[in-house]
Amino acid sequence: MGGMNDAYDSALARETAEAAARRSYGKLVAFLAARSGDVAAAEDALADAFAEALVHWPNEGSPVNPEAWLLTVARRKLVDGVRRRRGEAGADALETMATSLSAAAEADEIPDRRLALLFACAHPAIDAGIRAPLMLQAVLGLDAARIASAFLMSPTAMGQRLVRAKTKIRQAGIPFHIPERAELDGRLEAVLDAIYAAFSEGWMDAAGTDVARRDLAEEAIYLCQLVTELLPGEPEARGLLALMLYAEARRAARRGRDGEYIPLAEQDISLWDEKRIEQAEIALRQAGAMGRIERYQLEAAIQSAHVERRRTGHANWQAVVELYDALVALTGSPVAALNRALAVAEVAGAEKALACLAEVSADVRVTEYQPYWAARAELLSRTGAIEEALHAYEVAIGMERDPSVQQFLEAKRATLRSE
Repeated sequence: MGGMNDAYDSALARETAEAAARRSYGKLVAFLAARSGDVAAAEDALADAFAEALVHWPNEGSPVNPEAWLLTVARRKLVDGVRRRRGEAGADALETMATSLSAAAEADEIPDRRLALLFACAHPAIDAGIRAPLMLQAVLGLDAARIASAFLMSPTAMGQRLVRAKTKIRQAGIPFHIPERAELDGRLEAVLDAIYAAFSEGWMDAAGTDVARRDLAEEAIYLCQLVTELLPGEPEARGLLALMLYAEARRAARRGRDGEYIPLAEQDISLWDEKRIEQAEIALRQAGAMGRIERYQLEAAIQSAHVERRRTGHANWQAVVELYDALVALTGSPVAALNRALAVAEVAGAEKALACLAEVSADVRVTEYQPYWAARAELLSRTGAIEEALHAYEVAIGMERDPSVQQFLEAKRATLRSE
């Protein structure tokens, strides 16, 4: 009987620690890093604290305030770690920091320094290509392997780049604070891009069955809300918030009862989250009222045009095309141009859309992008170019990693073959 209780206590302790990690990881790393100036040391100290929790909590019971308990232990680990690496003299400066950390651990609420950590990761001294992955790891706790997969890089190479970036922050003494107005614009874009990258990682779990990934999408939305609160005059932050809320509102409709993929045009609009849509509409209106239209606002406006189907029964395709025109003009993005071609198909027909797609295909990046081949297959099938469409489906299926999307494309191909 005792063994069963021990196993139950151990499982409960692990569950509590994992919940604390999901909820508090970024907040604790940000607070520790802001005080020590060392992101890697903060991460290591917190990892040790989580490991210690799994040892002590089964025997002593989970603490009333797991976050404060973890901060107290991590503070001690942080000071001990620096003392080991640099000797007693190197740890002296951290003793003062330890006192303030101890006070924070005893307080009801630990200050949230995640936004400051995001801006530290977006500092001009950090290579632009590693800023988003660095934020994903430092603030959201993603491991190097997951980040590497999202950014099409080997885990080893990604791990090495992350280590170098953290070393740069420590050695250069990059401050953990929200920039002044003069330097804000350039770094805000990097912060917003990283938040969107985090959301996209969570969005990959379409059915929402992976709790950690679903939480990641929620965390990205929360971080963006934090940016809008601390930088209320920044329209692009509100534009990104609206974009993510529109997308998250459709989560329940993205997969069928058996997990099958359901494209946007075929989704059951009654499953869309009306509250999220309302929040998105408010954020988009607020952004538009500021008089500076940029990328995320345009992308959110496109989603708003799609949402019109919930009110009228029909998507506003003409508005979608016009918004994509503006987005392509602003960004030159081949992905935006590809999506514009699909919208053109709804307004002017598949032949016109294929002509638009031909222009996009001049960019080699597009021909290595799976949605291009899926779009080409769909448009070719509408024009009766069966053999070309089948080839495009073959390529799209081979490039797709999501099994449910693969099955959807295979079904489309099978239907085309039988015609």
